[in-house]
Amino acid sequence: MITGLAVGGTPTVALAAAQDAGGMSTADRNEAPLGARLQGVQHFGLTVQNMERAYEFYTAVLGGTEVFRHGDFQGDGVQNTLLADQEIEANARGVNPRTIGVPDLRGGAQRLDVRFIQFDNVVIELLQYRDADQPMGSSKSFAEPVQHMSPAFPRMMHICFYVRDDVDFNKFIADLEAESARRGMTQVRANRTVRVMTEADRKAAPRSSNTNRVTQAPSDGWELIYCKGPEGEQLEFVKALGPVKQRFSEALAKRQQTVTR
Repeated sequence: MITGLAVGGTPTVALAAAQDAGGMSTADRNEAPLGARLQGVQHFGLTVQNMERAYEFYTAVLGGTEVFRHGDFQGDGVQNTLLADQEIEANARGVNPRTIGVPDLRGGAQRLDVRFIQFDNVVIELLQYRDADQPMGSSKSFAEPVQHMSPAFPRMMHICFYVRDDVDFNKFIADLEAESARRGMTQVRANRTVRVMTEADRKAAPRSSNTNRVTQAPSDGWELIYCKGPEGEQLEFVKALGPVKQRFSEALAKRQQTVTR
């Protein structure tokens, strides 16, 4: 009997576990194109200034569920894992790493805390780098927040939330702003589809201007708004209806057929 096979050639549990839903063995998977070795996106990470404020927004306001939290990370291993590229950059420039926002996790002067928030189809990881003398969940981060937050800057990213098809989108945005303001998160402000030049103008805009409805192919069926979160992060809320929803469904089905061959 060949090791790893039961009598009669029936695969053992170990061998069966080495094959995924597409019938590809571990050996074949490791030689496959890179895309075939992925399971999708696991999480998005967001570095925050105020951990408790961000946590409240993504759980109490938007309804995410905490998976777990961990913190007080320090030491050589975590410094090298997360920050080696930035230390190389500082060395190449001949500057103190701190001047380009690199904390000293290696020596323990700063620490890193994380919390994972589960939504229906993705996880958001909140990260905070803080000075060692600051408590976990502090409102004071090690580095100053980035001031220029336009989504037009290269490397800027945003988190997009999928709104359910039967939800009144304009009311959702109005309720999001109101609930955030009630909690003191006045930074949570959604853009409007009409031109506004002051915050008073934005607030006075009709509720119907909350939602941008796209009618031109191939994006026809998108409904969307852009919104800043409590940390100044760029958020988007969308619906994908009609034609655009069908395009995404077809693309996903085609991909699934490709990666499972």
